[in-house]
Amino acid sequence: MSKGSLTVVGTGIRLSQMTMEARISIESADKVLYAVADAVTETAIKKLNSTAESLQPFYKPGKYCLVTYKDMVNRILSFLRKRLDVCAAFYGHPGVFVYSSHEAIQQARREGFRAVMLPATSAEDNLFADLGVDPAASGCQSFETTDFLIRRRKFDPTSHLILWQIGNIGNWKPERQDCASNLQALVDVLEEHYDPDHEVVLYLAAQYASCDPMIERVPLSEIPQTPISNVTTLYVPPRGIAPIDYVMLDRLGIPRALVRKAPQRNSRKRSSVKGRSRHTRNS
Repeated sequence: MSKGSLTVVGTGIRLSQMTMEARISIESADKVLYAVADAVTETAIKKLNSTAESLQPFYKPGKYCLVTYKDMVNRILSFLRKRLDVCAAFYGHPGVFVYSSHEAIQQARREGFRAVMLPATSAEDNLFADLGVDPAASGCQSFETTDFLIRRRKFDPTSHLILWQIGNIGNWKPERQDCASNLQALVDVLEEHYDPDHEVVLYLAAQYASCDPMIERVPLSEIPQTPISNVTTLYVPPRGIAPIDYVMLDRLGIPRALVRKAPQRNSRKRSSVKGRSRHTRNS
């Protein structure tokens, strides 16, 4: 095993969510590289380690994202190959919607270096807390929205459904595109499984502790008419309770009286906005 190591950490959605483990990794590294979403977190990282270097300059207008991500990987690996203990810090959870973190770890391990990823708080974790969603209650499915549509992903409408980046459906060009017209395609697919007035939630986690999350409840059919950012997350509640396999229930020895029986539809009227805050991205 070569000298030198790579530790990939996440900073959480807001600075207060950065774990002690991540702070120690940043502070003790020979070299720190970071890609974060706000100046407050950037300043904190620089205070923890004077070697900290932003990966943000790799983003350029008209440059494909995949090229940017690969350039980030090469920059991270360049210091690792100098036999340094490197820490790469990313916004949110470093393993959620972060190509560079996974690729850097895989390349580092192929070259014989020790490389690990530490867990962090993601937008999904914030969603569970802010919306009071327990993924164990009905199960939970999570998809990137364009992938969900073009691959016609199979899902269970009696489970929680989370769709990421609904304001960015079909975006494939290096320059920014207006993808608002593609929202109707998403609604059309979802209406194959839910009523048009099924209440859904447009969500953005709060980036600062002093701000509220953006939580807007709207009927499914009204999504295309509702202002949405590129990183808005769509949460679709279960449409009812899944049917029970009573043969399996008896086989497992569970009393029938302990389980709920009748599915219930979830079709409530539009609710008011709970709160809004400034955001740049969510992961």
